[in-house]
Amino acid sequence: MPTRRAFLPSLASALLAPAVARGAAPAGLLADRVEVRKRERVMELWNGELLLYRFRVALGRRPEGHKIKEGDGRTPEGRYELVEFLPRSYFYKAIRISYPNAEDRRRARELGVRPGGDILIHGLDPAIKKQFRNEHWLFNWTRGCIAVTDEEMDTVWASVAPGTPIDIRP
Repeated sequence: MPTRRAFLPSLASALLAPAVARGAAPAGLLADRVEVRKRERVMELWNGELLLYRFRVALGRRPEGHKIKEGDGRTPEGRYELVEFLPRSYFYKAIRISYPNAEDRRRARELGVRPGGDILIHGLDPAIKKQFRNEHWLFNWTRGCIAVTDEEMDTVWASVAPGTPIDIRP
């Protein structure tokens, strides 16, 4: 059974990091990649070597390890792409991630399970927004997705394009 201790050292560093590196991105400059570091609860948008934005994120309810099957509550790990922009979502706005990829499908087939899908970067659940708005990232409440505030989702939405690669790391 995974413990919460694995997240404690990185949680301290995340507390000290800015929620968003505001003003870092020149107007109109799009990210050419997105990086997520699950232990740190951080998502960064990059253009080359220039960090455009850094966001604190909430993850799936079981963040340790790679997503194996539908319903396991894990956020996947690996290289994917941002593939679909959903302007209306229960979670404000959402961007679909290309999980499962061929390797994920192969692994699930070997295990005799369904890999799941519908992994998104999205805004806040309305219930979370009411109680924990800016502290949403302090606990894991998604079903495997990556969540930011609605205002941050607007920034992500405006800063990436379909096909942008996303690397999700432990």
